[in-house]
Amino acid sequence: MNLCVIGTGYVGLVTGTCLAESGNDVVCVDIDEKKVSLLNRGKVPIYEPGIETLIERNIKEKRLAFTTDLEKGVRNSLIIFVAVGTPPHRDGSPNLTSVFKVAEGIAKVMNGYKIVVTKSTVPVGTTEKVKTIIAKQTHHPFGVASNPEFLKEGTAIDDFMKPERIILGVADEEVERVMKELYAPFVRTGKPILSMGIRSAEMAKYAANAMLATRISFMNELANLCEAVGADVNAVRSGMGSDPRIGSSFLFPGVGYGGSCFPKDVQALIKTAEEHDRPLRILPAVDEVNRAQRELLAEKVIARFKNNLKNKTIAVWGLSFKPNTDDMREAPSTVIVSKLRARGAQIKAYDPVAMPNAKKELGRGIYYGKDNYDVLKGADALVVVTEWNEFRRPNFEKMRTLMKSPIIFDGRNIYSSRTLREAGFEYYGIGCSLGERGEGL
Repeated sequence: MNLCVIGTGYVGLVTGTCLAESGNDVVCVDIDEKKVSLLNRGKVPIYEPGIETLIERNIKEKRLAFTTDLEKGVRNSLIIFVAVGTPPHRDGSPNLTSVFKVAEGIAKVMNGYKIVVTKSTVPVGTTEKVKTIIAKQTHHPFGVASNPEFLKEGTAIDDFMKPERIILGVADEEVERVMKELYAPFVRTGKPILSMGIRSAEMAKYAANAMLATRISFMNELANLCEAVGADVNAVRSGMGSDPRIGSSFLFPGVGYGGSCFPKDVQALIKTAEEHDRPLRILPAVDEVNRAQRELLAEKVIARFKNNLKNKTIAVWGLSFKPNTDDMREAPSTVIVSKLRARGAQIKAYDPVAMPNAKKELGRGIYYGKDNYDVLKGADALVVVTEWNEFRRPNFEKMRTLMKSPIIFDGRNIYSSRTLREAGFEYYGIGCSLGERGEGL
């Protein structure tokens, strides 16, 4: 099929590339001339394992192209995906300006029947508004659909190529038929394509992310209670997760969730409920717990050094909001680092891929190391914020010789407290009482 993807951010770029990889001819449109130029040369502005190879291959095979020309993309395509950003306003509601502007642009250059698909995460009713905007400005027939994405940064290629499910919000049979034909190659193993109403599809994306965020905040709150009562949250988590009604996914306590989805989507759903006079009670608490949890690790460091971090050097491992991405949006590290610096600490930080973005986010006054051991030299403590694989099995003996004080604050519970204490470290995890084993299960 001939496809157009408007927006080459994270969602648009992965979507366009993977659809080209399955044999479609895809034109990706973006207003950023520099980005388009880079992409046409095979240079990728985001970090996502595997995507650079796919882009290079599909450009070479002439199945994938990038342009700033909206008319070219729309006129040559049957299906047009809208994948532009919807950043939050101050009140938490998503800014839909770009979505509606794209809808107007599509309407003005249409030359025949098109299917316009909202891929961006948008509030319930947005796709219908897109339909209204287009209908006012064109005489050509068209259909609309909602097709929310469920991509996890770091595994987005696999998530798209081997989806657990595909959700289609449709209102007519022809749109459903074409969209199912498009996605048929991705569900040959029997995973479902779930067709539903457009508003239900829009809600499904928010509902899924809100549920996952709720599990994270619940476990973080439970971890803090475990510390207070002398229990080990790792053992508690194993006991919970073995129940098939609960399962083990998203039961890991830590420093809170971040990124471009969970914080934004939770706040957007809260705002949607308020606008419809059905205020939610659980999700505001989920958001509040998460905000507090981001500060917890810094508070542990401050308390250990008796509120005096002047002349103290704190090493930080991991800056991105999660492993296998360079995304710093809503990253807990920004809160932790800022709070420690405000108390006078000198920060030495390392992240395998996120340091260019971290420098833009955190600014000057921080030493960015060559590797994870470099930042340990003379450090009074190490704070582990992001659980990159290379941090999981470090040389503890080497670490102890490099550090001024062998103290570790483990924000992801990736280490065994018993192992570290036997190695001569002072260890602080999340939800692990000093009297418990804290095995980092």
